Amino acid sequence: MTEKHIVLEDIDPVIFYGVNNVNMQMIKALYPKLRIVARGNIVKVMGDEEELAAFDENMSKLQRHCLKYNQLTEEDILHILRGEKTKKDGEQGVIVYSVQGKPITARSENQQRLVEAYNKNDMIFATGPAGSGKTYTSIALAVRALKNKEIRKIILSRPAVEAGEKLGFLPGDMKDKIDPYLQPLYDALEDMIPSLKLQEMMQQNIIQIAPLAFMRGRTLNDAVVILDEAQNTTTAQIKMFLTRMGMNTKMIITGDMTQIDLPHGVKSGLRDASEILRGVEGISFIEMNKKDIVRHKLVTRIVEAYDRVDKERKAEWDRKHPILEPK
Repeated sequence: MTEKHIVLEDIDPVIFYGVNNVNMQMIKALYPKLRIVARGNIVKVMGDEEELAAFDENMSKLQRHCLKYNQLTEEDILHILRGEKTKKDGEQGVIVYSVQGKPITARSENQQRLVEAYNKNDMIFATGPAGSGKTYTSIALAVRALKNKEIRKIILSRPAVEAGEKLGFLPGDMKDKIDPYLQPLYDALEDMIPSLKLQEMMQQNIIQIAPLAFMRGRTLNDAVVILDEAQNTTTAQIKMFLTRMGMNTKMIITGDMTQIDLPHGVKSGLRDASEILRGVEGISFIEMNKKDIVRHKLVTRIVEAYDRVDKERKAEWDRKHPILEPK
């Protein structure tokens, strides 16, 4: 009798085993000649060597399915062990699957342009209004690259710029003060990676979330690096960030030019970089608009209302402060 230990890597054992271990019960029933014991992320199997080899191959298929779809059902197990395709196989345009097993896809023309730009370029600037999906789509692309082992880590960053409140008055230590600025990044990751696996990846620094200031002095290799809310960087900050780029690294810089929280008179680094780097080979610029907003329908109406008032105020300013032609 031969014994083999199979380690469940990169997946959440809770999802793999199923609720109340229903998946493992089915697998055991399908392999009655083997003795199978599952504890933690290790499956210990004992039995005939030939039977063990077939079991090991099928377990690898089940793990790949679980990693890709964040889901494993009894129906999936039957299809995979019979060599049949599951319902999800062959779905088109899917970037990754959510923790509920739902497909995450580009939901607008410009989001699709962002996906295509990522495939062709190593640096992408994606700008647009709130809710246009620039950050969410970028994180989905990064998670896909990590799952496909194209990279070794994901690094997400934001400038910690106050928008009405001061860091010093927020409660807690530095991490507690900074985490609220990074929460949107956590939210997107929690949609795509099971909670326990996400915590493990963050503890192992496979996924890193840090304020922009923490990037200084680093060289970022084998990674997808995303700088969110880049409109709130200064020229010096964004230059520092862009020059951290190392080998086998892709950078995605996102921002909304209408939500700049920098002090009056300080030029946005994102605006400056867009002017300086446009046309540079290997860098792509994607500009999203109101049509790309995929949040509640009221978000589109809010953005339109503010745009309309901004135009009216600008026209009123120009009327009261006419530019005098030189004599």
